[in-house]
Parts: sequence; C-alpha cells; structure tokens
Amino acid sequence: MITINKYVWAKESDEVRKKILHRAGTDISQLVSVVQPICEAVKTRGDDALVEFTAKFDNAVIKKNQIAVTPAEFEEARTSLDDKAKEVIRYASGNIWRFHETQKVEPIWMMEVDKGVIAGEKTTPITDVALYIPRGRGSFPSVLLMLGNPAVVAGVPRIIVITPPNEQGKIDPAILFAADLLGIKEIYKVGGAQAIAAVAYGTETVPKCSKVIGPGNAYVTAAKRYLMGAIDPGVPAGPSESIILTDEFADPHKAALDMMIEAEHGSDSVALLVTHSEQVANAVEQHLQHLVETIKSDQRRKFVTDVYRTYGGIVITANLNESINFVNDYAPEHMEVMVRDPFGALQKINNAGEILLGDCTPITMCNFLMGPNAILPTGQNAKTSSSVSIHDFQKRSSIGYVTAEGFERVRDFAASFADIEGFETHAKAVRER
Repeated sequence: MITINKYVWAKESDEVRKKILHRAGTDISQLVSVVQPICEAVKTRGDDALVEFTAKFDNAVIKKNQIAVTPAEFEEARTSLDDKAKEVIRYASGNIWRFHETQKVEPIWMMEVDKGVIAGEKTTPITDVALYIPRGRGSFPSVLLMLGNPAVVAGVPRIIVITPPNEQGKIDPAILFAADLLGIKEIYKVGGAQAIAAVAYGTETVPKCSKVIGPGNAYVTAAKRYLMGAIDPGVPAGPSESIILTDEFADPHKAALDMMIEAEHGSDSVALLVTHSEQVANAVEQHLQHLVETIKSDQRRKFVTDVYRTYGGIVITANLNESINFVNDYAPEHMEVMVRDPFGALQKINNAGEILLGDCTPITMCNFLMGPNAILPTGQNAKTSSSVSIHDFQKRSSIGYVTAEGFERVRDFAASFADIEGFETHAKAVRER
C-alpha cells in the first residue's frame, strides 16, 4: 500500500492550506552562491571551464573542439534514429508549428488616434536566442520542438541550442533530428549553470546570446537569476505540477491514470486530484494503489509514490465552485477538467498554464503533439504569466507620427501636461517649435 495524502479543504488548517498551495520549490537564493563561482569561471576561462564542468557534473569527457555538434553527428542521428521516432517527431512538429503560426501579428500596424496623430507598433524578432534543453532524467526532444518551433516561426535569425551530453559525450539523436528538422544547426554540448554562463558571456566556441529560454534544474534557475544583468533569462520554471479536476461524473480510472503523468517527472513534482465527490476520490485512490504497482521503472515508481505523500494527493471540496476556486488559487502548470460540462467550467477557470477539457485529453497529448506549447509557468506564475509562444521571441516598438496639422491640434495639451509634471524642456519643445 502506498501513502496518498487526502485533504478535506474546509477542515484543513491555514498552515496545511499554505503548504499545499506553496508546493515544492527550492529556495533559489541559497543556490546563487553555489553557481556564482561556476559562472565566473566560465566568464574568465571560457571553453576550458566548460570542459572541466562537463566532466565534473555530467560525467562526460569532451575536448574543446567537441563542444559544438558537428555535421557528421547530425548525419549519424538521421541514420541511427528509427523510422517510427522520425514519423512521430515530424507529426508533433507539424502540429506545434501550425498552432504557433496562428500567433503571428501584422509586422507593422498604425491607427489615427486623433486627426493628424498616428500611433502604432512594429513587431520584430529578437536577434538571437539560446534554447536550453534539459537532460537530467531523460531526453526531451519535445522541449526542443516546443521552443524551436515558435522561435523559427517568430523569425529569430540565429537560434542555438545548449544541452548536456550523455556520459559518452553525445547528444540524443532524437534532439538532433528535431533540431535538424527545424533548420537549427548550432548545438553545443553543455548544460547546467555553466551553459547559462556560456551564453551570457560567450566563450571561444559558444556565442554570447541576448536571451536564454527553457526549463532546467534548480542550478540552471539559480544561474539565470545570477546572470540576469548579462542575459534575458525568460520566465523561470520550477518542478512539474498538475491538477485533475473532477465531479461525480468522472471516470476514476482515467483520472487515476492522469494523476501519474506529471508525478513521474520527479519527487518534487505535484499531482493533485481536486473533487467535491468523495465517492470519486475514494475510487481514484483505489485505482492509484493498483496502477502505481504496474509502473515498470523503479525510478519512475519512486517518483510517483514520493509525490503522493509529499506535495500531491487528493483534495476534497464542498462543491464544484469551491474546486474551481482552489484551482484559481493554486494556478497550476497543467490541469485537466473531467466534469460533465467542461466548457462551462472553462469559463470560470482563470489561472492555469494549460486547461485540457474532457476525459480524452490527458496531459500527455499537450506535452508532446497537440500543438499548444507545453513550456508553461509554474509556482503560481500562471496568475501573471503564459505559456511559451512566438511572443517570447519577439519584441514590439511603439510608432508615432504627427502631421503639422495634428501638431497644432494637440501642442497645447502636450505643453500643459508637461507643466503639470514640472518638465520645463518638455513644454519648451512644443511651445517654441
């Protein structure tokens, strides 16, 4: 029997509620002092430091001239990867590409806000970006697709990839194939805090970049924080988290299956069932007891069981509205809506990285191939942030144009506003023109 936390929300103390809502998460500030010497070593010693830290942290011995992936390694990936894997990657990439194509906006738009007063915006891609692809607990070509597709669609001129090598000093062929499919040719065998430092400062081999984006472990997150002044670190990503929202009509077997999806990412992940049906809660608990025993990987089984007794479990509410209120307070990364009227519930859910409707839309679908981006805000950041999109790879410039006629219409307003705020030369620039 495994331990599964069960909470009755109305009866829990403020302390317990705070613990559940806070969930897992390392105090990154404590790790900044750990990554600081790593980052400074990369800044001063460049490739030599990358080689040293790759051996120390990734157990991979590579030479300086092996940091960059070669054309021969791309070709080896194309020939070694089986046809089924290639088919799946192509299919997923096509869906992800089509979804992100819809996010495009007009490169330039303008409007007349008053007669002779024109305002608008110009949208341009950022000049370069580094995509961080983690490796720690597995290979993640899906992350490459989720970052690479919007970056390419956005029109970023230079896209590079940084990712840790395996112990043989190689990059997973699925990642190389996915990158090659998108036309991304610059891949560097470096991960962890040293990778973030490499793209923040630049080394003899790894180029300095304007922005780095992609999920990583706590050390990667700490390095992004430390190097914030040297590079745009994007939105930080924490441990995986999910909520399965059900009512009395939900299939407990399907709900139990889906509760294990994000839990297998690691012991610090979160997997919650939130329901007002005690009958469904009990049934899901029974299914979980059986399903966990069917997980073949000892490591994945440990992750799942750890989650249920720490940051995961079952939350029982008074009614569906209270369940939805819990969801909005929690602001989960992933959430599934398994209720009789999922589209009705959708109208009330405001805070979630992704909202998946019905019992045929497990998180698996969006994680890999539905099209919407699976790089999502965690740690309650879904209250203010969104999933990765092409907009993460673009910037907007405001545009203004005033005709001579328009200037005469508004000059007094502008000068008077400058007077209100006490800016003498602002006013002079329009009064004495």
